[in-house]
Formats: sequence, C-alpha cells, structure tokens
Amino acid sequence: MEYISEHKGNELKSLIESAERIIILSHKNPDGDAIGSSLGLCHFLEMKGKHVKVIVPNEYPEFLHWLPGNDFVIKYKKEPQLAGKLIEEAELIFSLDFNDLKRLGKLGEIVEKNQTASRILIDHHPYPKPFCDVEISTVHVSSTAELVYHLIQRIDDKALKNKDLCECLYVGVMTDTGCFSFNSSNPATFRAVAHLLQSGIDKDYIYDRIFNNYSAGRMKLMGYCLNHKMHIIPEYHTAYIGLSQKEMKEYDFKMGDSEGFVNLPLSIEGIIFSALFIEKAGHTKISFRSRGNFPVNDFSASHFGGGGHMNAAGGESKESLTESIKHFVSLLPDYSKWLK
Repeated sequence: MEYISEHKGNELKSLIESAERIIILSHKNPDGDAIGSSLGLCHFLEMKGKHVKVIVPNEYPEFLHWLPGNDFVIKYKKEPQLAGKLIEEAELIFSLDFNDLKRLGKLGEIVEKNQTASRILIDHHPYPKPFCDVEISTVHVSSTAELVYHLIQRIDDKALKNKDLCECLYVGVMTDTGCFSFNSSNPATFRAVAHLLQSGIDKDYIYDRIFNNYSAGRMKLMGYCLNHKMHIIPEYHTAYIGLSQKEMKEYDFKMGDSEGFVNLPLSIEGIIFSALFIEKAGHTKISFRSRGNFPVNDFSASHFGGGGHMNAAGGESKESLTESIKHFVSLLPDYSKWLK
C-alpha cells in the first residue's frame, strides 16, 4: 500500500527545503509513538541542516528519556515562554500523532496564532480536523512512526541508515503495536521494521529500556490492581480498573507507571472490553481497549469526549472516580449486542 504518493512527497520535500525554522508538535501526555515519531523526524530534519525543536504540552514517562535526541524536546508546561517564542518564529509546523488542536491543550491556542507557517499533519487517527495545509492521515497504518518512516523513505531513503533516527522510529512502531501484538497485520509494517533494523539498531536493547525499566512500586501497584481493583462484569464481557490518587500515592506513582494496565483484563477468557479509570485533580482520565469488532473509539467519543482507534481509545470525565465508573457501567446494557 502506498501511503505517500510521489506528488505529495515532492510537495513535502519542497516545504522542508524552503523552511529553516521548523517545529514538531505532539499531543498532551505523549506516549512512545508520539515521542518516537517526533524525534525520528527531528533527526531527519537535523540531517538536512534545519533548526528544529520538538514541543509537547507536558512531561512524558521516564522510560522514554533515553531516546537519542531527548534534549531536543521542550515541554510547554515547564518552559512556556521558550515554547511560545519558537512557535511564533516557526516557518514550518509538523503535527504528529494527533489530529485536533484540542489535543495540545493551551499550546494549541499558541499554534493558532501563527498564521504564516505552513502546517503538515502526520497521523493515523480517524476523523482529522482541518487545521493543516498538507495531511498525511490514514488509519490503515500501525503508527505515526511508520508514516514518518514512509515519508523519509519517499524523500531521502539514504537517511534511514542513521541509527539514532531508526531507533526512535522503531520505538514508535513497537510501542503503538504492543510489541506487534495488535494493529500490525499489514506486511508493510514488518517491511518497514526490517528496513529500520538494517541500520544496526538493537531491538532487544530497545525492548529492555522500554519494558524492563519500571520501579518496584509500579510492579506492586500492578499486583494491587489485579488483586483488589479489577472488577469483572461477565454478562457484558467487560472488566475495569479504577485507581484513586490516594492509592497511586501509596505506591509512589510516577508518570507512565500505569502504562499497559488497561490491557491486562483482556488476557482473561471471555473479556472483550476493558477500561482503566485514573483519578486526577478535577477529572477522571479513562483508557479503553477491546478485542474484536467493538469500536471503543466511538464509545469514548459518544460518552467521554474522547476518541482514538477502534480497539484503543481514551477519554475523560468531569465527574468523580466513583461517579465516572457508575456512569460507565450504566452504559453497558446499551451495547449488549456488541458485548457478547
């Protein structure tokens, strides 16, 4: 499948060549695909002699801080004036792994003020909003990192010999497919990964840095969730976990420690829908996962102001943790035809 046509590749190449100051943006609470794709593209643009920075709204998990180029990343919450100045001066703005400026929070308002920079969207989520001049958007790809790979391959295939660049893109693909356990049935994904491996990256080392780098507190929290916080609703083939701020504090919770928790109930026979509720200050953050054809992105968009992919989505509730869970459970009968 051709994700980027020769015409669009030439258009993007021209935009890159004509710009000197380039910004790469990604969404709030950035994950492995957001950081991996952004840093991969950043390395490519650096190789082209561009002045480039990655800007994200807030902090991201420590298990991603080892990635080459991490120093290129500016967190708006930590350095708002610097981030604002760089966006104001940018000639070209890439938006990676999100397709609605709302996903940037307050940072999105700053981006909207720059009406002179050309804007490029690279994303794999459905229903993109029209805020960019050029869109590379398809849900038929594993990750945004894979789309960046195809872009670089189209513009300058030789750049994919750069080990740092390929390491970042590999992290994006690996994490957004759950180590190739979902959303990775297209042979093009494995051809892309094979090409990235030819740069000399060590996939076992990368896996170790991402998945074997958690704290003891995180492992204890996971055990606590499975033993005390996981609730199963067998008649709807659904399970959920809810965590309060107090509980997370007891286990010295750090950003990223709940990564993957929402997937755990899907390992249970008969469970096809899983939800994770995390209490925040003033709202409840929710993650949804499913197996089969249950569209959790539509479920989330309809009831929790969110979205995502068919089998992986997120949202939030302005209600308390307890009330959010009650609301969630009350909705299940309306989806009984899916949850069987």
